[in-house]
Amino acid sequence: MFFIIFLSLVLFSACSINIKHKFPSKEISDLTMPGNKLKFKEIEGYENYKIIATHFRTDKQEIRYILGNKKAYRALKKNKLPLPEGSIVVKIGWKVKKMKNFNPALEAGTLQRVEYMIKDIHRFPDNPGNWGYARFVKNKGKYTVWAKGTQSCISCHNLAKQNDFLFSKYQSLH
Repeated sequence: MFFIIFLSLVLFSACSINIKHKFPSKEISDLTMPGNKLKFKEIEGYENYKIIATHFRTDKQEIRYILGNKKAYRALKKNKLPLPEGSIVVKIGWKVKKMKNFNPALEAGTLQRVEYMIKDIHRFPDNPGNWGYARFVKNKGKYTVWAKGTQSCISCHNLAKQNDFLFSKYQSLH
């Protein structure tokens, strides 16, 4: 089953992809993370970022797309770490469901979350790698800020310190 999921991810990533996700309303875009004050609207236009990687979380049964703004994408494509100031990495997670017209395959179902990290030495001088984190969870059709705040993001991303606090690496098409 994991091979099917992996193959689906690779094939989907290899195609020219346009994330069809309309940017949320003003009410949603004004959502602000407690503590660091990052707003959803800081990533307005993220649906036009380029795909860096995909992965599947077995514990959450969730397919994830990792997108980067131009700075992040260019640096990761060249394997240049640490990422430059102003880099933004967005993670979008969907629950998976079986495809109706091809039962052995899985596809993105319900959107679960939109998260991002932004490198900004002026706003996050005390955070490891100067990264700021935001997580917006979608439940029952409505976005909310992640109640646990950003300290749990920092703690988790510290596991990837050797990779500039990123879990994903650029997935090449070559």
